[in-house]
Amino acid sequence: MTILLIYIAIFVGSFFLVRLIVDQTAKGYAARKTVTFGDESAVTSNRIASVISVLTIFLIWGAFTGSSLLPGFLHAPGPFEGVATMTYTAEADDGSRDDATITVLVHPVGEDAQVPEVEPGEGWAKNDAYTIGAWRSGLMRVDANDEKGRDEGHRVVAVDGMEIAPGGEVETGFGRVGMSQKGTLNFEPSKGWQMEPIWLPPPEAVVARLGGIASEGYRGSTLWEHLGYSLFRVVVGFVAGALVGIPLGYAMGLSAWFRGWFDPIVEFMRPVPPLALIPLVIIWAGIGETGKIILLFLAALWIMAIAARSGVSGVNITKVHAAYSLGASKAQIMRHVIVPNSLPEIFTGARVAMGVCWGTVVAAELVAAEKGAGMMIMVASKFQLTDIVLMGIILIGVIGFGIDMLMRKAERVLVPWKGRS
Repeated sequence: MTILLIYIAIFVGSFFLVRLIVDQTAKGYAARKTVTFGDESAVTSNRIASVISVLTIFLIWGAFTGSSLLPGFLHAPGPFEGVATMTYTAEADDGSRDDATITVLVHPVGEDAQVPEVEPGEGWAKNDAYTIGAWRSGLMRVDANDEKGRDEGHRVVAVDGMEIAPGGEVETGFGRVGMSQKGTLNFEPSKGWQMEPIWLPPPEAVVARLGGIASEGYRGSTLWEHLGYSLFRVVVGFVAGALVGIPLGYAMGLSAWFRGWFDPIVEFMRPVPPLALIPLVIIWAGIGETGKIILLFLAALWIMAIAARSGVSGVNITKVHAAYSLGASKAQIMRHVIVPNSLPEIFTGARVAMGVCWGTVVAAELVAAEKGAGMMIMVASKFQLTDIVLMGIILIGVIGFGIDMLMRKAERVLVPWKGRS
C-alpha cells in the first residue's frame, strides 16, 4: 500500500508539474486548438510522461531494495542490522524476580556471525546472547542458562519493563518480541520497508546476472539460444494461427453459412485460456516442440479469426455499393475494398495475438523444454533465484515491446489509410 501511494503521489505531482511547464511553452497546431476533448488527433503519447513513468518504476524498485545505484537518502528504511539489547524479567515459584540482559547480533542474511560474548551477571537470571539474520526471527531460550529453570517455575513476565504473557508480544526499539504458548521468547528484528533480496533483488543484481548469463550461459545454452528458441516458437505459432485464422475470419464475415457453422466454435474457444489446453495438447501431441507450437497456434488462432471477422463486418457498406455501381466484380471488391478496409482490425488483432503468445510461451516451455526464456524462469523459480526470474521477465517484456513497435511501424507503412473514412 505504501508503494502504491508513493506511485500515485509521483504520478499526480508529475502531471501537474509537466502540465504547468508545457502549457507555458506549448507551440504548434495542437497547442492552438480550442477543442481537444474527444479529438483523437489531439491525444498522442506524451514522451515526457513515458520517461517519467519508466524512471519512477526504477526509482521505486531501487528505493525499496536498497540499490547502490541510488543515493542513500532515497532509500526506504531498511531492516535493522547491528547489536540489539533488551532486558527481560524472570519470575520463579517462590515469587522472586530477577532481570537479565539479552544481546542479539542481527547480521546480513547469508553472512556468518559469531555469538557475542557477554558477562553472565550476578543474579540467578543470567545474561544471554544470540545471532539472528536480518528479515528473520529466532527463538531465545533465556531460561536455558539461568540458575532457576522451568522446573522451579521460571517464567518471563516482562521485556524492557513491558508485561508479556504466553501468546502475547511487545514492541521494543529493535523489533518485536513475542512469547509462545510454552513461554519461549521469539525475537523478530525490525524489517523496515525494504524488500529482502530473495523476494526482490536490486536492479544492479539483475543486471549482473544478465551479464553473467550472457557470457557464461545457463544450463548448457547461451542466453541468445534461450531467447531464440522462445522467439522461434512464438513466431511459428503466431504465423500458423494467422494463416488459418484470417481466412476463417474472412469466411465468417462474408458467408452466413460459414458464420453460422464456425461462430459457436470460435466464441466457445475464445474465452478458454491457452493454459487450460496444456494437458490436452500434451496428450495429443506429446511434450516435444510440436506440442508447444500447437499451443501457441491455438492461442493466436481465435484472436486472428475474430479480428478478421470484425474487419470485414466493419467495412463501410457505401464503399461496397460504390464499387458495384462502377462495375466491380466480387473478386475486385474483395481485393480493393474488403481487404484494405479490414487490415487495420487485423493488425490490431495481430498485436493482441502476439502479446498472448508471448504470455503463453512461458507455460508452453514448462513441459520438458531444454531451452527457452520460459524454461529459465521456471527452473530459476524452483531454486528461488529471483534475479534470474526478473531478468527473464524483463527480457520477455522488452522483446515483446520491440515486436509490438515493429508491428505498429509496419501498420503505419502498409495501412496508411487507417482512421480515414
